[in-house]
Amino acid sequence: MARTKPSKQLSQEEIERFLTAAEALHKSIVRPFISPHCEHYRATRVLHEVLLNAVREVTGKEVAFIQWNGTGPSKGPTAG
Repeated sequence: MARTKPSKQLSQEEIERFLTAAEALHKSIVRPFISPHCEHYRATRVLHEVLLNAVREVTGKEVAFIQWNGTGPSKGPTAG
């Protein structure tokens, strides 16, 4: 049985699955309304930063669900 060489990056289909899972994780991290002074809040912020970095690394770009400014999610330009 021949072994196949592992690919050096994810396929587009795998990236799409990764983004779907990352978005679900993002929502579970940012949805709870907890005090920014508690340990759970700080822990979720650390996890969120790691998630954002992983998405940037895998996709090479910012994704709409992770675009933040200093006060919360960025809405981006609207047509109008």
